[in-house]
Amino acid sequence: HQSSTVIMSSLSYGSWPLVLLLVIWCMVARESNGASNNVKVGSISKIEDAENFHIYYGQTFKVIKNAIDGKSYLLIQNTSRMAVRTKYCTSRIKSYVIPLINYSVDTQSSQGGIPVSFFELLGLLGSLKGITSEAVASPCVLKLFEAGEVVKLDKGEKQGEVLSQFAAHFISDTDQPQTCNFANFFPLSEGTPLQRAEWIKFLGAFTNLETKANQVYDAVKASYTCLTQMAANKTKSFKPIVAWMGYDQNGCIWSFTKESHKLKFIEDAGGENIDKSINKISYNVTDPDDLEALHAILCTVDAVIDETLSSDPQNYTQTTFLANINVDDNSCFSFLANQSIWRYDKRVSKGTTLDWYDGAISQPNLVLADIVEALFPTGNYTTTYFRNIAKGEGVITISADMCDRDASLPLVPPVPACG
Repeated sequence: HQSSTVIMSSLSYGSWPLVLLLVIWCMVARESNGASNNVKVGSISKIEDAENFHIYYGQTFKVIKNAIDGKSYLLIQNTSRMAVRTKYCTSRIKSYVIPLINYSVDTQSSQGGIPVSFFELLGLLGSLKGITSEAVASPCVLKLFEAGEVVKLDKGEKQGEVLSQFAAHFISDTDQPQTCNFANFFPLSEGTPLQRAEWIKFLGAFTNLETKANQVYDAVKASYTCLTQMAANKTKSFKPIVAWMGYDQNGCIWSFTKESHKLKFIEDAGGENIDKSINKISYNVTDPDDLEALHAILCTVDAVIDETLSSDPQNYTQTTFLANINVDDNSCFSFLANQSIWRYDKRVSKGTTLDWYDGAISQPNLVLADIVEALFPTGNYTTTYFRNIAKGEGVITISADMCDRDASLPLVPPVPACG
């Protein structure tokens, strides 16, 4: 009190207007700070592996730099003043008010559309209101659709008008006409399994669920890393050689995969990719020389992953595979002796919609566990996405009645044993 009195008494009469001005300024600043403090900023996500998006944080907003469409997504907290004053929809910037109150998803594409498993892991299915196709591999999304809580959005002349009712419409096709609420969510653009899985942080930023997104990704990455180390310990002096290949029935051509994330899976599972030792990757089985060369390579292979597209996965068997490579059951191939011919179509919805293009993207640790079992069989692990057609394993048909949980809650990702 004495020091305050001294300060006040030392002020001249002419100084009081300045003091009053300072007091008013402090009151306004305090009110402004109080409003900012009410805004839920959320935990900060740091992008560790993915290359095609980055997140930057302000006090009441976030910015996602999306390399897929070259745009910046301005995410504005709904409790900030900026939310009602600011709206961007330009060639460079799009703005969204967050957390999203609802959203729709483009689930129709050649590879299954947007992986809805990312939303499921964050517990966001309660806000999902529209899909463009029933071709989804999630039992709980199918259940919500059958209950009428999620509607199918027809693609027509009024598509933009229909989609504008949602706070965001997530797509993976950058070539289609886009309205202001479209957001490009494209994990498939990344080159490694973990880079793809980290796109859960992209959704976390839209919904203020960074903490949950970080937890899920950290768990998936830790599991993946542990399985990689376990596989390295299993590998002896010679790694099992794997041919990841597919057949084009129209051209009668077999090709070995060049997709980097698939090659990475084999390496991390303790295997060796066949294409590292050959220059030619495509073989026409109607050409005798090509067929002989293909057979010669397959004689060196310990395991095969056959990714040939099929309109009837249930009936794609070892017999189908052998017919496509033009050999019979008595041929002397190691992968036949080992009974190791695999396909990633174990989980199928609506006949041909594979969970490989959905859950396998958000949970690559389960894929890695499958491939480790394929290369170093224990017999006590049940694979999730891969089935062994050399042993007659069939497919699992995904249906709505498989959803035995509250779809509005986060899906707890299973973690394979690692030891």
